Amino acid sequence: MSDFSRVRKLLHARRPGHALPQALYSAEEAFAFDMRAIFGRSWVLAALESELPRPGAALALTVGTSPIVVLRDRAGVIRGFHNSCRHRGAMVCPPGRSQRPVLVCPYHQWSYDLTGRLVSARRMQEDFDPSAHALLPIQVRNVAGCIYVSLSDDPPPFDAFCEGLAPLLAPHDLAHAKLAHEAVFVERANWKLVMENARECYHCAVRHPDLSVAFPVEVRAHFEGDEEGRVERFNARMARAGLPVGPTLGDWWGAIRFPLNEGVVSLTMDGKHAVRRLMIEQEAGDVGSVRWAGEPNSFCHAVADHVFVFTAEPTGPQETLVTAKWFVHQDAVEGVDYHLDNLVALWMTTNRQDIELVENNQRGVNSVGYVPGPYSEEAEALVGRFTDWYCAQAERALELMD
Repeated sequence: MSDFSRVRKLLHARRPGHALPQALYSAEEAFAFDMRAIFGRSWVLAALESELPRPGAALALTVGTSPIVVLRDRAGVIRGFHNSCRHRGAMVCPPGRSQRPVLVCPYHQWSYDLTGRLVSARRMQEDFDPSAHALLPIQVRNVAGCIYVSLSDDPPPFDAFCEGLAPLLAPHDLAHAKLAHEAVFVERANWKLVMENARECYHCAVRHPDLSVAFPVEVRAHFEGDEEGRVERFNARMARAGLPVGPTLGDWWGAIRFPLNEGVVSLTMDGKHAVRRLMIEQEAGDVGSVRWAGEPNSFCHAVADHVFVFTAEPTGPQETLVTAKWFVHQDAVEGVDYHLDNLVALWMTTNRQDIELVENNQRGVNSVGYVPGPYSEEAEALVGRFTDWYCAQAERALELMD
């Protein structure tokens, strides 16, 4: 039997179509369970391929409670490893980006090549076998320039996601983008509250007035056709331009190209392009946005002039690190083709507003008076989908733990 009996009871207590029981948003036991059962078994967006532009480029980050490193080896292959030395377990690479010909543990200088093979371990006994002490690999998949990783030996199926997303993103050529800016926010709230907020725009019209300029905040879950026929006209125009729109949907992911508000061509404060050097030239850059999202912790938007990436990293029962990244065409020059303040203004503003909302949500959930309420079937369909997915994954994990 697993030692998560309380989590099992909480899952069984959840009413369909409702928010989760309090402890699933706040308890240490639930956090430990989520790190093992959810983040330890899912596909997680780690980076865009363009963040590893040359052999030796490495990015160290954390998935759940496990430090990992993704890198590009000398043959150009992107690989992933547990960032834990095979000697006494120290982290080999510090968090963040680096460029290195070999990976050297800072503790005792055990060294690994870019394929993870141990190439140096000083003062070890004669019968020591270096080949038995390579860095342990993790699962890595690349779809249209996006690198996903999983800690599981048996992760969820990936091929359908790849086949669905790749045609939507291919015109944006993300493999040849470049990172223009990265910002990290600390949100004092459970990661599930962070993601519930990120899966709906029920709150947007009132709490995100700047986002409402560009983003269709009253849209339904999957951007279905509207009474005025704008979606249908947009889809027809995209078809003439040879741009797929989707939607494509799986149990842990979804993607679609949808129209922005009338007269808007980008997700910026004024709805205009923030980058003169476009990533996609069709239709003079009036191509809406490709939104793709993956459970448990990411959503992204690709518009004609830039790409925005949002990921959430749980760091405690009531704390989450949110990382926001902006990517532009690899030849776009800051100060010439774009001004950084203008590029990042909309999502920086939106993220700061969301921090207030999510932290306020956590404080209210912590109340002895908290009772899980019902979701709006129209405005919070993707929130319900997220929590349904979470509960299903949790139940499946509990079965495997028994």
